[in-house]
Order: sequence, then structure tokens, then C-alpha cells
Amino acid sequence: MDIDFTGKTYLVTGGASGIGAAVVEYIATHQGTAVIADLNDEVGGALAARFPTQLRYLHTDVTRLEQLEAACELAETAFGGLDGAVNSAGIGSLGTVADMPVEEWHSVINIDLTGVFHACRAAIPLLRRRGGGSIVNIASLSGVRADYGFAAYNAAKAGVINLTRTIGLDHAAEGIRATAVCPGYIATPLTAGTGMIDGLLDDWLGRVPLQRAGTPEDVAQLVVFLLSPAASYITGTEIVIDGGLGSSNNQPNIPAFFAAM
Repeated sequence: MDIDFTGKTYLVTGGASGIGAAVVEYIATHQGTAVIADLNDEVGGALAARFPTQLRYLHTDVTRLEQLEAACELAETAFGGLDGAVNSAGIGSLGTVADMPVEEWHSVINIDLTGVFHACRAAIPLLRRRGGGSIVNIASLSGVRADYGFAAYNAAKAGVINLTRTIGLDHAAEGIRATAVCPGYIATPLTAGTGMIDGLLDDWLGRVPLQRAGTPEDVAQLVVFLLSPAASYITGTEIVIDGGLGSSNNQPNIPAFFAAM
């Protein structure tokens, strides 16, 4: 896929690493411009420095609406406006409703869900001035189906999906599209810890029909398509990108057992 983003500017939260960084790099190498909104100053600044005419980095806490508004203002002052937003900032969490600290619940909801709300709220006025645009929120397969022990993360990502549907409905008449991308297992810094638990990564990937982890670039290809005019009739929905992981009902592979007899 080769989409030209000449004259287009995007806000990318969580744009210093993982999926966000892959999206930023695609935009920059295809003649677009972007503001990277992240907390990782060293990595985000280094990425922006690689493309000094096309990228800006701003230290941004997505739980603070005013900081997202500042990131959007930077897009306007540096590049003349905003054509879309990719909201990929997020954290993981392990814990059930019965045992997780209440403070952790609030932290995950504030970053993974309220942070998306803040970014969309800050971006929509600028998109209106452009006559429309595209918002892509990075949700998760975990927002479509539940996981053991990920109560806050599952709830937050499910919230992102339905928030995205609502934005798509409310702002379609303004030419603003909104879609949620729902990755399965993607090899990013957020999932790096799985390799440290004996047998976990092999078990996880063994459940993926395509038999591999996804990459940030896999997801970025979908995201930039959704940002582009090629996706002009897609809004208010979620798209799963998981190597087939979520297509199973989790019952045994019975044909494999027969083949082994």
C-alpha cells in the first residue's frame, strides 16, 4: 500500500513507540506531517528529529485535556491544521474485579478510555475547521472478547469501541469518520513481558491461526488505510486485526486429534 499524505496533518497519541510510532513513520515517509503526543521524551524526540520538517514532539499526558488541546494547537501552528487523529496511548493491567487495587482501575480507565475521549474532544474542533477528517482509536481484541484477569483493560477497551461508534454517529454529517482498530497479540513494548513467563508466548501464538505475532507495521497499514480517502465509506465501527485469534470459539481442534490417531 502506498498512500500519499502530502498536505495532511495528524495527531498521534502514544506515537513514540509501538503501533503509534509505526503510524508516525509511515505518515512522515509518505509526505505527511504529524504531532507525536507521548510521555517518552527521549524516544519521541529522537523520532521527531529524524524528520525535522514533518514531525513535532510534545510531552503529553492523555489524562489531561489541556495537554491534548496543546498538542492540537501545535499541529495548527506548525502545520496549518489537523486532518485526523490516531489514539494509541495506553497501558496494560492484570487483576480481577475482586483483587485489583481501586487506584489501578482508575488509572487504566483514565489512560486507556478517558485519554481517548480527551484526544477526540481536542481534535474534533480542528477537524470541523478542515471540513472533516478521520479518527482512528486503537482498541483491542480484549475489548471485543474478555480475557482472564484483565478486568480494567477489558472494560476500557470495550469502552473505546463503543465511544468510537458514538463519535462516528454524532459527527458523520460533519465529514468526520471514526473507527476502532482491535489488535490481537502484537509484538510491542506493551507485550514484551510475555516472553519472560515460561511457555506463555508459545501458548499464546499457538492459538493464532496465522501462527505468528502481529507487528506494529501490520496494524499501521490498516490505520493509514482508515485515515485515507480509500476508507471514505467506513465509520462508526471496529475492525479486528488478530491473525484469526478471535475467530475461534475456543473449543478443541477436533480434526487435529483425529489426524493424530
